[in-house]
Amino acid sequence: MSNLFKLNLVQRPRRLRRTPGLRALVEDTVLRPQDLIAPLFVIDGKGRPEPIASMPGVSRLNIRDLVSECRALRKLGILAVALFPSIAARFKDEEGSAALREDALILRAVRAVKAAVPDLTVMTDIALDPYTSHGHDGVLTPDGRDVDNDRTVGTLAGMSVLHAAAGVDLVAPSDMMDGRVGAIRRALDAAGHEDTAIMAYTAKYASAYYGPFREAVGSAGAAGTRSLDKRTYQLNPANRREAYTELRLDEAEGADIVMVKPAGLYLDIIRGLRSSTRKPVAAYQVSGEYSQIHAAARLGWLDLAACRRESLIAIKRAGADMILTYFAREMAAELKG
Repeated sequence: MSNLFKLNLVQRPRRLRRTPGLRALVEDTVLRPQDLIAPLFVIDGKGRPEPIASMPGVSRLNIRDLVSECRALRKLGILAVALFPSIAARFKDEEGSAALREDALILRAVRAVKAAVPDLTVMTDIALDPYTSHGHDGVLTPDGRDVDNDRTVGTLAGMSVLHAAAGVDLVAPSDMMDGRVGAIRRALDAAGHEDTAIMAYTAKYASAYYGPFREAVGSAGAAGTRSLDKRTYQLNPANRREAYTELRLDEAEGADIVMVKPAGLYLDIIRGLRSSTRKPVAAYQVSGEYSQIHAAARLGWLDLAACRRESLIAIKRAGADMILTYFAREMAAELKG
């Protein structure tokens, strides 16, 4: 039967899909360990790692274990980590004042990591949600109905200077307050930290996919809900043009890297920013994206390793130069192996 019908085709794209070698030669998106940034959660004390129930394979680590994890990541070829503190409720207040303590957990963690793995790039989250009793990313207005933009920015600038002094390579303001990138840049420069770079959360959307992260840092528990309404400062998921407004502002204010968060559901935003800027573009594959792949794999509905890889390839293909992902360690091990 096959000999009875033959197409007269000049172009046969399948020729270049025929063997693994041919497919590799024409592969136009390459994922490398050095493209990945590992987000890590740190807790105080000397206790054992605290598994995060909604994020299989992810734990809060004390500083000693954090350093060990950073050493292991570096051996796998990962060049950067992003640190997030989880602090006890007794240290939280409405102002997030613990963020400005010179003995803050995050600062001690940064110093320990940089001392142990000096060539590892370390970035820190600049936002108040781990420190506030209400779980929002800033100081509230007197009526408690919104975040006070300008007061919050003042605190974030002070945080950034402390983090730079502790040795971070990048500060990453994730709060989405107006004007915070420029204020942080001015504060860093005035304090002699001209070399400390800023990774701006340029297009951070008010996503429903942040729930597991809020459990990890304790901001959801602090507020008594997994669904904090942050729509007065995070972007509307229905909006695309708004991301370009934020991009222009962050570029003008001195951002060194721009970021899109979440990643997988916002590939069009990643592609749009990549086409609109010469700055490096980062993307954050958030906790909910990570957890849903794990959940489906546990039910036997998806292949964990294959979906992990495909999800990251898609983000890179969309235009991300670097990806923050909780899959970083496993993916780097697969790529090296």
